Amino acid sequence: MISPLLQIAAEEEAQNPLIPEIPELVIGLIAFAIVFFVLGKKLLPNINKVLEERREAIEGGIEQAEIARTEAQSVLEQYKAQLAEARHEAARLRQEAQEQGAALITEMRAEGQRQREEIVAAGHSQIEADRKAAASALRQDVGKLATDLAGKLVGESLDDHARQSRVIDRFLDDLEEKAEASR
Repeated sequence: MISPLLQIAAEEEAQNPLIPEIPELVIGLIAFAIVFFVLGKKLLPNINKVLEERREAIEGGIEQAEIARTEAQSVLEQYKAQLAEARHEAARLRQEAQEQGAALITEMRAEGQRQREEIVAAGHSQIEADRKAAASALRQDVGKLATDLAGKLVGESLDDHARQSRVIDRFLDDLEEKAEASR
């Protein structure tokens, strides 16, 4: 007799563990079909829906990013144009200020020249007036001295004003003629 352990060992050797039995295979196929059906009808559409939503969100994000990039590029171009315009305006204002400064300097120089000429002319006229006043005062002093001297030489008084003026004028005219003749 074969012992029961040997009999089980002999049966196990007859069955290949890699090949399932037919009823197990049928049950496994039915279970697989049910799981496949449930996954295909219920879970797969939900997964596809979520994937589609993600794809649309990503594409929308890309479109929004492209729109934002385009807007940023246009704003950058506007800023560059404004900056170039501001630089141009600053250069124009600087040039205008330089021209106004040069015109102001020229005007101030002309005004200074005019004032200098006025001062020089006023100085010349003042000198001429002072010279005439000094000549007149000198003429009077010389006349008085000459009258006194002439009165002492002649021995008579030359107190008469008209006589004094004639004598003084004659004396000074003679001196001027001698001075001109000696030149």
